[in-house]
Amino acid sequence: MQKWIHGDLVDIVIVRKKNKNIYFRFQEDKKLYVSCNTWVTQKEIAKLIEQNMEKITKMYLNLCNRLENDSYFQYLGKKYTIVYNENYKKPTFDADLLFVKNQKALDTFYKSEVKRIFTSEVNRILPFFPNIPSFTLKFRTMKTRWGVNNRGNNTITLNTELLKKEIDLLDYVIIHELCHFYEPNHSAQFWNHVEKYYPKYKEARKRLRS
Repeated sequence: MQKWIHGDLVDIVIVRKKNKNIYFRFQEDKKLYVSCNTWVTQKEIAKLIEQNMEKITKMYLNLCNRLENDSYFQYLGKKYTIVYNENYKKPTFDADLLFVKNQKALDTFYKSEVKRIFTSEVNRILPFFPNIPSFTLKFRTMKTRWGVNNRGNNTITLNTELLKKEIDLLDYVIIHELCHFYEPNHSAQFWNHVEKYYPKYKEARKRLRS
């Protein structure tokens, strides 16, 4: 069974289960998996797919975008096509290509670059901020925030996804979090501090949202 979805002929895989409801999901092979009870006919499934085509198309496009992004290495605002080659002992950039031994080596490189670049930028910016208490710098992936300043334990946490952005956006987030040592909230006085160190902060915020 196949269906045209956003101009692509997609295979439909029917998975018979004892569940009462019908579920649609895409997997890495770009096939649409339909989980349904044994009594549901192919004709009924085809009808349900048509009725939910808008939602299914959105799911399909999200998958396609994710698969495309996974084929690239985003690094400081640029995209590099990943080329896996066991002969490379360490990741090597060449024009718009990144040669790397395997996925494990790529993950290790990403983490090491996060620590190296983020720490370097914090150390470069920090001297411009007087009377800042000693703090611990941490890195982790976050879904909704680019950075967090926990004044309770004097910890700044930066989102590892920032490595994919231009370095000036990383600097903005660092400045933003350092300014929270002066003002804990997002008051007008806080933004005055941010503007002092990063005059185009409004533009940076828009770029981060996009």
